[in-house]
Amino acid sequence: MNGPVVALLALLTGFLAGAVFAFVGVPIPAPPQLAGLLGIVGIYLGFRTVEYLGVGLDLLESLGV
Repeated sequence: MNGPVVALLALLTGFLAGAVFAFVGVPIPAPPQLAGLLGIVGIYLGFRTVEYLGVGLDLLESLGV
């Protein structure tokens, strides 16, 4: 499957899961406010930026593991 199809399926799956949580009256296992959601997006964007720039540190190698 290509990227857009996988993204659409992920969105649909998340939507259905959220609907089920609301239907059975259970709080969602995600930040309930916009600030929490933006924090998750920030983590993802930071990860992708460091990956794109090609910088990083192999932590396990640095620890000798």
